[in-house]
Amino acid sequence: MKKTASILLLVFAFTFTTQAQQKKRNKKPNFSIEQRTELAIKRMTLALDLSDKQQDEIKPLLMAQAQDRKAAMKKRKALRDEEKKLSADELFAMKNQQLEAKIEFKNKMKDILKAEQFEKFEKMAKKRKQKGKQMLKRKGMKKRMGNRRGR
Repeated sequence: MKKTASILLLVFAFTFTTQAQQKKRNKKPNFSIEQRTELAIKRMTLALDLSDKQQDEIKPLLMAQAQDRKAAMKKRKALRDEEKKLSADELFAMKNQQLEAKIEFKNKMKDILKAEQFEKFEKMAKKRKQKGKQMLKRKGMKKRMGNRRGR
């Protein structure tokens, strides 16, 4: 009886501590758009060895991109809260607008950066995209595992 009680107590304590650690890990600092842009510029400067002129030219691009992203997130959240689904035409227009913005950003970056810097920038973007896909995959796995536990 004592062994069973101590085992149950151990399992409970272990579960409690792992859940507390998971909650801590999920907290991200909520930086403003300006702060995020500043950090991104500094990371790019370190990675690509940007000049002051290049930094000044890239900053408004990143700022505009971050503002567009934030507006799109708010719009998606509002649609999710309303439980409204977009029509095929609306979804097409939204995806088309996103791709046009990406093309425009890429062309502007190509104009600002030197050839070798742009190549490195492309490699960085590719790595970031792969990392994002991996994180989405992990989140999907966690959600599926959570749904199984709830049954």
